Amino acid sequence: MAKKLLIIARVGLVAIGAVIMVDCAVLMTVGKINFGTVVPFLLGSVFVTHGIFWHAIRKFTRQNPFRNRLWYALWLLFFIWLISFGLFIFSLQQQIKRSAQPVPEVAAIIVLGSGTIAGKPTPTLAQRLDTAAPLIKAQPEALALTSGGIGMGQTRSEASIMATYLHETHGIAFEHILQEGKSTSTAENLIYSQVILAAKEVPITAPIAIVTSDFHTIRAAAIAKHQGYQRPILLASPTPLSIRYNAWFREYFAFVSGWLFGEY
Repeated sequence: MAKKLLIIARVGLVAIGAVIMVDCAVLMTVGKINFGTVVPFLLGSVFVTHGIFWHAIRKFTRQNPFRNRLWYALWLLFFIWLISFGLFIFSLQQQIKRSAQPVPEVAAIIVLGSGTIAGKPTPTLAQRLDTAAPLIKAQPEALALTSGGIGMGQTRSEASIMATYLHETHGIAFEHILQEGKSTSTAENLIYSQVILAAKEVPITAPIAIVTSDFHTIRAAAIAKHQGYQRPILLASPTPLSIRYNAWFREYFAFVSGWLFGEY
């Protein structure tokens, strides 16, 4: 019985590790090389290595008391991490519920970028824009702002592509959409948007809607508050099911990265 459970565990480690590695490798090939992709990739490689070479690794660790203790200590740390990941997911789900509340009157609506392919929004970004469009139409007096710079291999800014999507898909006039086209991260999205808001005499003390993906709401809210947005109102767009849980996994590491680098 124990042998069968070990085999199942090894197969599971290899399968999970391989999925994580492939997903992160794909993201890194399109320029998303950051803490949120590199660390999960390394973790996935550890899973795969342990699944394939379990017996050899255990034989090696058992030969030395220190290595054996280190083996158990690392697995203990892994389970502690797993608990912290579970707490993060719980907090994320609570934030998503709060973001589903009706949006009060706001002074501005900022839509955060999330990548484009061949001059078109990715499915994730399209969901953000589809979520923002009804609010932009419902509150025409609020400034509407798309935020995102020029990605690797692109010739147009993400903000421009987002504005085109809002115009062509939802009939929102270009003249009604301000564009912030320099940013390459969430922190830059929000800091560069402040310049545009200030030029339009919209203070960051005013209620400002920030539209982003559901998995991104905790980090976006934390960055906004750190930068001085006093009344940020997060509006969460649904993440496509095909990438939803992997996005949550990567977001955990991105959240840790933001904390380590002082984004909040």
